Order: sequence, then C-alpha cells, then structure tokens
Amino acid sequence: MSVSATARIVADRDGSLPVLLSDGPLALRRTRSTGPRARVTVVGAMTAPLGGDRLAVEAEARDGARLAVDSAAATVALPGRDGARAHYDVRLAVGRDAELRWLPEQLISAHGSDLRMRTTADLAPTARLVLREEQILGRHGEEPGTLATRLTVRRAGRPLLDQELRYGPGAPGGWDGAAVLAGHRAVGQLLVVDPDFDEKPTGPRLIGDAAVLAPLAGPAVLVTAVAPDALRLRRVLDEALASLVPAG
Repeated sequence: MSVSATARIVADRDGSLPVLLSDGPLALRRTRSTGPRARVTVVGAMTAPLGGDRLAVEAEARDGARLAVDSAAATVALPGRDGARAHYDVRLAVGRDAELRWLPEQLISAHGSDLRMRTTADLAPTARLVLREEQILGRHGEEPGTLATRLTVRRAGRPLLDQELRYGPGAPGGWDGAAVLAGHRAVGQLLVVDPDFDEKPTGPRLIGDAAVLAPLAGPAVLVTAVAPDALRLRRVLDEALASLVPAG
C-alpha cells in the first residue's frame, strides 16, 4: 500500500519551533545544536519512499530565524510491488534576515526503483540558504534505479536556479557517458545563497579533479561534484562548504 505524508517545520527568530509536525514515515526530532541555530533531524520511521509513495517535507525559517535540518540516515528509494513511481517533495521558505541550512544524508537510488524528487526554495532578498543534495546511483554492486531530480530556487520572487537531472533507465542517452558522470556513481550539489556575495563575489574554480564551483547570477554559488562513492563525494562538498561558509 502506498503512503502519502507531509512533515512540517517552522522556526521563529527566538529559536522556538512553533510547528514540528511528523507524518507517516517522516519523523521529526528537535536535536541538540552546537551553534546558534535550532536543529531538526529527520528520522525515517519506516522504509520509504517505495513505489507509489508521495512524501513531502516543508521547512520554513521565519524572519530572523536560524534553522538547520539534517537527517539521521540516508534515504533509500526502493521499488514498490506494482512498479509505480514515487514522489518526494522538499519545500523550503526563508524569510528576511533568516538562515536555513538543509543538509540531509544521501539519497540512494536502488535498482528497480523509480523516484521523482522536487526541491523548491523561496527566499526573501536578505535570506541565507545552504543546501546540499547528494545522489548515490545504486547500492554496492548494483545498477541504479530511475531517478529524476529538480531543484528550483527563487529569490525575492525571481528565479535564481532551476536545474533538472535524470539518471538510470529511461533517462536521456549519455547520462553515464564521459561528458556527464564518466562512470561515477555519486553526484552532488551544494548551493550557497548569501547577500554578502554581492560585496565579496566568488569566482569560478575547480575543486579537486571532479568538482566545479560556479557563481550564479545573484548572490549565490553552486558547487557540482561527482565521485566514485559517497564518502569521497562528501569530502569534496565539505571542503567546498568550509571555504564558502564560516564555521559556527
């Protein structure tokens, strides 16, 4: 039986969480933070997403709030009994002078699965966002499932980034070729939006031999990386994050 569930998080400037609503397989827990942000961890309460599931997480940092969201473990997309597609939506909103760090663990596309993931973020002009997405194409020794992801970010109501990626069976030809993944099975993106980039822009550069940092047409940078495995992908993105965002 397929599952439909939406979990919601709302953070206020005083560090409170007036809304922390778990639903279905998406269990939300307030966890201890080492910095000034309220921290919420997404804990999977059951195996999901399976084919046919429709899951969503909504996170809002209201004006002046500082919120960090992570997850306790990787999310594994698995096939359902009838081969139906699963959907997983992430909807983020960041208010004036607010900050949201969205740093979940990896998404693993298991063989035979079919998942459509959509992430949207709406930012106020003075909002800050740190967003990491990592896709692992297949578990150890297996081919990936079908995975389509789309990341759309709007700042002050105007488009900042709209990017769609497709992997696995049914994806456009060449997704695994030398010009795209070149045989790698881990791919990730790190997006940092910060009004300070208006005064201190960051230029494009390579990070290692399989990652690139590119400034966007706005106070933002996008890091795109591929790697042979999840561990090496995380190391590259962590290096990029440390160079872009002060610790704390």
